[in-house]
Amino acid sequence: MRFTHLKRSAIVVFCLIVACGGYAQNTQVLTVTSPPDVATDSDASATSPAPAAIPAPTPLPTPPITGPLQAALPINFEAGPLGKLSVNGIVSGFGLFQSNAVAGNNTAEGAFSNAQVFFQKPSGWFQFYVQAGAYDVVSLGSPFITNARTNSDLWGPVPVAYVKLVPSKNTSVQIGILPTLMGAEYTFSFQNMNIERGLLWNQENAITRGVQISQTLGKFTAAFSWNDGFYSNRYSGLSGALTYTNGPHTVIFGGMGYLGQTAWQNLATPVQNNGTLYFAEYSYVKGKWILQPYFQYTNIPTNASIGVVKGASTWGGAILASRTLRRGFSLAGRWEYIGSTGSAIDQAVNLMYGPGSAAWSLTVTPTYQYKKLFTRADISFVQANNFKMGSAFGPYGTKGSQARGLVEMGLLF
Repeated sequence: MRFTHLKRSAIVVFCLIVACGGYAQNTQVLTVTSPPDVATDSDASATSPAPAAIPAPTPLPTPPITGPLQAALPINFEAGPLGKLSVNGIVSGFGLFQSNAVAGNNTAEGAFSNAQVFFQKPSGWFQFYVQAGAYDVVSLGSPFITNARTNSDLWGPVPVAYVKLVPSKNTSVQIGILPTLMGAEYTFSFQNMNIERGLLWNQENAITRGVQISQTLGKFTAAFSWNDGFYSNRYSGLSGALTYTNGPHTVIFGGMGYLGQTAWQNLATPVQNNGTLYFAEYSYVKGKWILQPYFQYTNIPTNASIGVVKGASTWGGAILASRTLRRGFSLAGRWEYIGSTGSAIDQAVNLMYGPGSAAWSLTVTPTYQYKKLFTRADISFVQANNFKMGSAFGPYGTKGSQARGLVEMGLLF
């Protein structure tokens, strides 16, 4: 995409934001008061205590947003026997500038990062959630992909859709196209502290199809899923996560693996679909701070029948943090390191920038949000080490580093 095309995309996004912003409505807290009661005794009077204020409406928990972006209040309406339904959405676009662009990419790129609507029934024993529209998934150390290819080659125009059965207060069953249980970062840009997803995220699945059962017992929540892993349409994946929450502290342990393996691969289903993944995450959310360190390990076993002559593994860690500042400003950052095993001599499977390669990254994201409008920027740097020539950055894959700058503007409604 040429720079002039980028400018046109930015103008389109700006116009959409202005148009949608015209329909934004401010929500106020309503306080109900009543006149004082008058005592029957003419010599005495009594005043009833003022009723408590009606609680302020709050955004829905789905889709989840780590922060610092704040979701808008939903548009609610009654739908007869279905009860109350809710609608939300987001329109946002970004411009990307990068050094050492890989083959097929330009120094300047642009796209809609999100043009999605969230339609859901969030209460009752029968619930559902549908997320539809256009999106773009930008991750560190990976090539830029256009909206057209993202929507056709990844998860389609309806990336998330499921029904949720809630037979009791602490039990739920979800069936459909589900977000993964793995990792600390979500799939879509508005859900995360940073615009780009990280190096560790590149090893995880994002969207999966299947069934998920969740059970809460006190401060513990357990979730188990039978699914198709990396959107492979082959239902041999098993994943689970155990969460402990105590005030501002949350600890999560999770893992996934497969009952079978397949040689099938495409953009949404890489070779990692045949491996195992384990992660441990700690979150601290209190006041103006969000802190999330986590560790991750993956392994792809040897299986010549699917083209893995020699297996390999990755291990890495990351620290994500966000601090809310004053007057709508906030600042987020992320540091990561990830390494892989194997060597080209023994024909080990390539999981990064060649067998045995490693990389680290640093990202800083200042954000400004005014009511439903937001703008933010990513400044990131990736350094690859021990990479195989032809598998790193630059038009020929011979450069060891890449710097990027992104600017994203949007409207949460």
